Amino acid sequence: MNQMQFSLKTALLAGLFSLTVLGQALAQTAAPATAANPKEDKVIATVNGYEIKTSEVRMAFDDVVGQLPNMPAKLRFPFVVEFLVERHLLAQVAAKEGIADSEDYKRRLAAYQAKALRDSYLTEKVAPSVTEAEIKAAYDKESAKVSQTERIRARHILVATEKEANDIEAKLKAGSKFEDLAKQYSLDGSKDYGGDLGYFTAPEMVPDFSKAAFALKVGEVSAPVKTDYGWHIIRLDDRKMGSAQPYDQVKDAIKNVLVRDKVQALLASLQGTAKVEILDEDLKKAQAEAQAQQKALRDKQQQNGAAAAVQGEGDGSTDQSGKGDLSLPGTDDQQQN
Repeated sequence: MNQMQFSLKTALLAGLFSLTVLGQALAQTAAPATAANPKEDKVIATVNGYEIKTSEVRMAFDDVVGQLPNMPAKLRFPFVVEFLVERHLLAQVAAKEGIADSEDYKRRLAAYQAKALRDSYLTEKVAPSVTEAEIKAAYDKESAKVSQTERIRARHILVATEKEANDIEAKLKAGSKFEDLAKQYSLDGSKDYGGDLGYFTAPEMVPDFSKAAFALKVGEVSAPVKTDYGWHIIRLDDRKMGSAQPYDQVKDAIKNVLVRDKVQALLASLQGTAKVEILDEDLKKAQAEAQAQQKALRDKQQQNGAAAAVQGEGDGSTDQSGKGDLSLPGTDDQQQN
């Protein structure tokens, strides 16, 4: 897969993720207890008289979540409050200088209004429509499957040619560290993780890769393996039979999956009746490719989302390992199951 396709897939993942992780869900995991209760909308800071309340802090987590993962939990709330203080200081200066009358501001305001309406609709209408009974039913269905499925954790180094793969195999035999070589030479997104693909089942990956990976013993490194993506050197790090996480630990993640599925069904219904015209011809071609990839991603998410959540692997909405392009589209998964 070329770089443009990889970037497009990454963008699609990010877009779908933003639909799933609602501001309310983020607040429950990132904000402190004093900010988690909507009924306790306290004023926690003022900026020249403007009151910053806990409800605004909860919503602001959505704007800065990308900067938070590596930050200690106790520092996240102060970080977001400081972000809001700076935002309002600049906003107040802008208001004094008449920016509210500019065309740029009006365009931004219209775009932000659409986002605010969408987010409020998801929070007030869609998310509450997922019942506890639905969540428990999804958990029971997937947890029954988990114990019957073998999963392995592997790393790989992906290169373009057999010669490159042979050279890397020689470096490994000479004592080079697998993770270091992955970061230096691998061509896909897993290089940032030292080649780590996380845990996966055999049907989740392309057949030639899975056959080679599952044939290894823990700690063993494969000979070069060819797939449609190039040449791989694979190391098996662990294997285990599936085990379901306790319900209370994963029910929020399962709810996110179910909310996402309802949003996608709603969008499909709306797009079926709406009049949407793409006027640019080049954009039409790019959109057709994007829609095909998006459909494959949705199919895969719908099949694996709740299962991933039950096994405690994120919120089921995104692939949090470095699997990247090795993962099969949903239709192929279904054919192999």
